[in-house]
Amino acid sequence: MGKGSAAIDALTPLRPVTELLEHLEEVTGGPVDESVLRRALTHRSYAYEAGGLPHNERLEFLGDSVLGLVVTTTLYDEHPDTTEGQLAKLRAAVVNMRALAEAGRTLGLGDFVLLGRGEETTGGRDKDSILADTVEAVIGAVYTSAGLEAAAAFVHHLIDPLLAASATLGAGLDWKTSLQEITARHGLGTAEYAVTEEGPEHAKSFEASVLVGGAVLGRGEGRTKKVAEQHAAEQAWTAIRDAHESPEAGGLEHTTQDGAPADRA
Repeated sequence: MGKGSAAIDALTPLRPVTELLEHLEEVTGGPVDESVLRRALTHRSYAYEAGGLPHNERLEFLGDSVLGLVVTTTLYDEHPDTTEGQLAKLRAAVVNMRALAEAGRTLGLGDFVLLGRGEETTGGRDKDSILADTVEAVIGAVYTSAGLEAAAAFVHHLIDPLLAASATLGAGLDWKTSLQEITARHGLGTAEYAVTEEGPEHAKSFEASVLVGGAVLGRGEGRTKKVAEQHAAEQAWTAIRDAHESPEAGGLEHTTQDGAPADRA
């Protein structure tokens, strides 16, 4: 066996692709081409180390368009009285890297991906970017194998719970934007974020604090800076809403960065 073959053999998925194939065919009701699915699961890092095999980026491109069409059509049909701007926010709540990565985790998709050694050793099987791209590539594989109806069934299987949740989120569609809006509405100044990180490169965790008027109103943690900031913004938005817009509003209890109450003028 040559050196190249040994390298390929060493880089295998954690679970057999046939398990995912059976699940997809059960969900979609259509046949899924195993060779196309394998390509959808082939990350470019694996393709490069295996000597230039086809990888999943073209299927990802296709799947992204199918995903957008299905989600947009669903939102348009199910929310006839919703404005274009709000529809765009609802779509963004589910067609984004974080949401797609979580959908990929529900499938255990990371166990099926073919990765190169570099990505494997740095936690690539659980990276949001790789999972989200692979979800789109798998959608593309279902579409090319069984058509739009089957692909739509798969998309609905993945994102219907997210769509249902997003319809009730309101401000939570984008907490940072909503925080900016509520601080402006009440003349509280600009929200500023401070973020710290810890852990090895492949398993970093982030902690964010959001300051409004120099006082900490929210804190959040996450596996990415963006997620941590969104959680902090949610906490701050809730504090401001409760202080200024609830029937019992009595003003904010400001804290300093170490969590102690801040002096007020």
